[in-house]
Amino acid sequence: MIEDSFEEGRLLLIDKPLQWTSFDVVRKIRNTIKIKKVGHAGTLDPLATGLLIVCTGKFTKKINQYMAQEKEYTGTFTLGAETPTYDLESEPGNFKSIDAITDEKIYETTKKFTGEIMQLPPIHSAIKQKGKPVYLLAREGKDVVMEPKKITIYNFEITEINIPVISFKVVCSTGTYIRSLAYDFGRSLGCGAYMGSLRRTRIGEYTVENAISIEKLILSLKK
Repeated sequence: MIEDSFEEGRLLLIDKPLQWTSFDVVRKIRNTIKIKKVGHAGTLDPLATGLLIVCTGKFTKKINQYMAQEKEYTGTFTLGAETPTYDLESEPGNFKSIDAITDEKIYETTKKFTGEIMQLPPIHSAIKQKGKPVYLLAREGKDVVMEPKKITIYNFEITEINIPVISFKVVCSTGTYIRSLAYDFGRSLGCGAYMGSLRRTRIGEYTVENAISIEKLILSLKK
């Protein structure tokens, strides 16, 4: 039976679609295979796509092991404005001129964000304080104080520049927020920036090329 197979433990590589939360994926799989023990190894925001590792049954004990592995992302930053959520889940504002921004300045700025750095997570994130995700506290208008965390950016490469949009590839440690990187990068340039798009392409040895869509997975389980 399908249930028995998944209870014993399966590792599923899912290419998370746009607008789905990571829990949407978990819930869909859980409802399809009819077992309770299903979890993911690292949240992807609704506006991000790409590799989501889902564990079932006994493999849920390995979630922390997968979460600890380095991540690779590709995406875009948009220069000249900021948003409260650091991405397009909120409206851009605080517009600034980008006339003085050159390709050279962009490449130079990446060096400031390579290696071991301290990063302040966004207040609109799933990190919990007092038992509640901080994004819920932020939505309620409550003061949220985030503590900076030590992260490592192993590689930060600008792959294309079409100002105001710049494309990048980042390889980083667990706990890194690419939205925060966009915000900090824009602040360092002096013009502001927000994350326009994001795709997770790798977690450790697992790549998005080997992942399948949630639709294909569900279809295969119903055969």
